[in-house]
Amino acid sequence: MASKDADPSLGYLTRKDTEVKLPRPTRVKNKTPAPIQITAEQILREARERQEAEIRPPKQKITDSTELAEYRLRKRKEFEDLIRRVRWNISVWIKYAQWEESQKDFNRARSVWERALEVDYRNHTLWLKYAEVEMKNKFINHARNVWDRAVTLLPRVDQLWYKYIHMEEMLGNVAGARQIFERWMNWMPDQQGWLSYIKFELRYNEVERARQIYERFVLCHPKVTAWIRYAKFEMKNGEIDRARNVYERAVEKLADDEEAEQLFVAFAEFEERCKETERARCIYKFALDHIPKGSAEDLYRKFVAFEKQYGDKEGIEDAIVGKRRFQYEDEVRKNPMNYDTWFDYIKLEESVGNKERIREVYERAIANVPPAEEKRYWQRYIYLWINYALYEELDAGDMERTRDVYCECLKLIPHKKFSFAKIWLLAAQFEIRQLNLNGARQILGNAIGKAPKDKIFKKYIEIELQLGNIDRCRKLYEKYLEWSPENCYAWSKYAELERSLDENDRARAIFELAIAQPALDMPELLWKAYIDFEISQGEYERTRALYERLLDRTKHLKVWISYAKFEASAMSEDGGNPDSPEDDVQQDLREQKEQCVLHARRVFEKAVNYFRMSAPELKEERAMLLEEWLNMESSFGELGDVSLVQAKLPKKLKKRRQITSDDGLPSGYEEYIDYLFPEEAQTTNLKILEAAYKWKKQKIVSDDD
Repeated sequence: MASKDADPSLGYLTRKDTEVKLPRPTRVKNKTPAPIQITAEQILREARERQEAEIRPPKQKITDSTELAEYRLRKRKEFEDLIRRVRWNISVWIKYAQWEESQKDFNRARSVWERALEVDYRNHTLWLKYAEVEMKNKFINHARNVWDRAVTLLPRVDQLWYKYIHMEEMLGNVAGARQIFERWMNWMPDQQGWLSYIKFELRYNEVERARQIYERFVLCHPKVTAWIRYAKFEMKNGEIDRARNVYERAVEKLADDEEAEQLFVAFAEFEERCKETERARCIYKFALDHIPKGSAEDLYRKFVAFEKQYGDKEGIEDAIVGKRRFQYEDEVRKNPMNYDTWFDYIKLEESVGNKERIREVYERAIANVPPAEEKRYWQRYIYLWINYALYEELDAGDMERTRDVYCECLKLIPHKKFSFAKIWLLAAQFEIRQLNLNGARQILGNAIGKAPKDKIFKKYIEIELQLGNIDRCRKLYEKYLEWSPENCYAWSKYAELERSLDENDRARAIFELAIAQPALDMPELLWKAYIDFEISQGEYERTRALYERLLDRTKHLKVWISYAKFEASAMSEDGGNPDSPEDDVQQDLREQKEQCVLHARRVFEKAVNYFRMSAPELKEERAMLLEEWLNMESSFGELGDVSLVQAKLPKKLKKRRQITSDDGLPSGYEEYIDYLFPEEAQTTNLKILEAAYKWKKQKIVSDDD
C-alpha cells in the first residue's frame, strides 16, 4: 500500500526522500571587512575556470541506408508515442511535421499537417506553419490550396488573408491578389483591411479603383476617420473639388456624430491649405453653432489660432469671445442657478453688443426662478431683472420692453411672503423719467397696498414733496403711521414737515400723538425731537413740562444731564427793554443767568437724591452725574460753586472679585473700580467702632468667667 505522502510521478518515493537538503546558514560572528577584498568579476572568472566540461552525447553518424531507415523508424515511433500521450499539444504536431520536412518526405509531412488540422483546425498557427512549409519548398499550388482552405474556414483571422495576398503579390499574380481582396471585403473587415486593399491598388497606380474602394469603405465604416482619409486621398491626388465634395458629404451625414469636432477641424484646415480663409471661417462658425459646447474645446482652440493668423482685430476678439462664451455655457449647463455666472455671461455679451443675443441670454437667465419662496434665494436673482430693465432702457432704448420687464418682474415676486422695495422704486422712477406721473403714482400705490415698506413710503413722500403736493404728503404720512405706528422716524418727519410749513400747532399735536403710542422703536429720538422743537419755539415752560413727563417714564442719566443743560441755557431771548440803559440790561442778564444756575443746580440735586435714595446700586452713573455737575459749576465762572459738588464726590477704589466659570467653579480674580461716597464712609467707620465695642465686651465676660 502506497504511503499517503507518496508522489505518483516519483514512484514509491516520498517527497521527504527526494527533497534537496541545503546546508544550514551559519551566523557570521566577525563582521569586520577582510584584509583582501574579492571583486565580483574575480568570483565569476574563478567559477568559469573551475567549471567541468559539458558532457554531450556522441553524435551518431549514419553510413548506409539501413541505418537511416532505422533512425527514421525510431524517430517516427517516438513522435507517434508522444502524440498518443499528448494529442492536443499542437507544438508536438508541428515538430513532427517539420522533422518529416527535414527528411524531405513531403507526403508524410503533409499527412502529419492534415492529421494535426483534424485535431484543431481553428488554430490559425497550424495553417500558417503549413502554408509556410509549402511556400518554402516552392509547392505553390499546394500552398494556394492550404491558404484557400484556411481563409474559408477562418475568415475573421486577418493574418491569413494578409499572408495569402502577400504570396500572390510576390508571385506577380496581381489579378489573383485582387480577387482575394474582393473575397475578403465581402466579410466587411476592419478599417485596416480596407486600407490595405487601397494601398495595394495605389502600388499599381490604379487610382480610380482606389477611389471606388474608398466609396465602399465609407459605406462599410461610416466614421469620421474614414471620411477624412478619403478626403486626404483626393487632396493628395490634386482633386480639390472632389476632396471638398467628400468633406461636404461627410458633414451632411455626420454633423451630429460624437466625433464631429474632428471632422470640422479637418475640413477647416483643408480650406485653409487651399487659401480659402473665408470658407474656413464659415466652417468654424457653423461648427461652433452646431456642436455641443462641452465637446468643442479643441475646435475653439483651433478657431482662435486661425483668427490670430488670418483674422483682423474684430475677428480675433470674436474668437476669444466665442471661447469665453463656451466656458460660460458649460458652467450654466452644470449649474443653472449660479447667478454670478449668468452676470458674467451677460456682461460678455453686452461687450459684444449683439442685441438679440443679449436678450436671449437675459431671457434664459431670468427663466431660472429660485425653487423656494424665501427671500435669501431671490436676493441675487432679482438683480437679473434689474439689469435687464436698465439695459433695455439705457442701451437698447426700448421703453415698451423696459415697462414690460418691470411688469413681469413685479408679477413674478410673491408679495404675500416677501417683496423688494428696489423694484417698485425703479419702476416708479422709470415712469417719472417718461413724464408719466400717474403711472408712477399707480405703481407706488400698488406697492403700498401689496407690500408696504419704509423705503417706498419715504421715496413716495419725497417725490410728492418735490412736486409740492402737501396734502398728498400728509395722506401718505397718515398711511405710513397707520402701517407702522411705532416708527419714530415717521412721526419726527411728519412733525418736521408741519413745522416747515409754520403749522406749529399741528406739529405739536403730532408729537403728542407720537409720545402717547404704547410702543415706539426709538423713543429717545422722538422725545429729543419734541424737546428740540419746543426749545426752538422758545417755549421753555412747555420744555420743562416735557422733561418732567419724560422723567416720569425714565430716570436715565442722559435725561437728567440733558435737563440740567437745558436749564443752564434757558435764558429769555427778549433781553429786557432795548431803550433801557446798558447797566440795566447787564443787570437783567446777570439775574437771568443766576436763575439758570439755580434751576440747573436744582435739577442736579434732584438727580443725586434719586440715585442716592432710589438707585444706590447705580454708583457709576451717580459718579458720572457728579462729574458733569462739577464741570458745569466750573463753566459758570464766578456764579458757580465748585465746593457744593466736591463735598459729594466719591473716592475711587480698586477692588478684586472672584470670577466663576460656566460650571460654577472659581476660575480666578478680576479687578474693578468701586466708588465710596461720603455718607458710606461714615457708615463704615461706625460699623468698625461697633465691632470693636462688641469684641471688648466679649473679652471682659470671658475674663470674669
